[in-house]
Amino acid sequence: MTQPHSLQIILLLCAFSCCLAGAETTPAPGADTGFEGSISLHNISGGPVRQGVPDSRPLDNMTFEVNKDDRTVASFTTDEQGHFRVLLPPGHYRISRKDWKSRVGFYGPFEVDIVAGEMKKVEWKCDTGMQ
Repeated sequence: MTQPHSLQIILLLCAFSCCLAGAETTPAPGADTGFEGSISLHNISGGPVRQGVPDSRPLDNMTFEVNKDDRTVASFTTDEQGHFRVLLPPGHYRISRKDWKSRVGFYGPFEVDIVAGEMKKVEWKCDTGMQ
């Protein structure tokens, strides 16, 4: 192999390596687009609020569905602390408890507008419906 030919191969391999390294560190488009936050449940004891007695708690292990234009596009389940994170493309979404048929309590819908490149922070409160 001649020296100019070897140099071309080495330069080509270096350029290819740089392309691969750049591809691994570049985040995927929309990777940081969506919403995250927590959901809590209020009025958990019923009756008047008593000093020193908590009347809310994280809404843990509850599944919610995400709708856009009356079509379900995603779902998520809160963790033990009521936290969640959902990656979605930009748009307007409505979120409500999945398969909720009761007339008692309030579990959404909550609305959120997602902007490209933004993780919208939300904090939603659900209500048991207890008086």
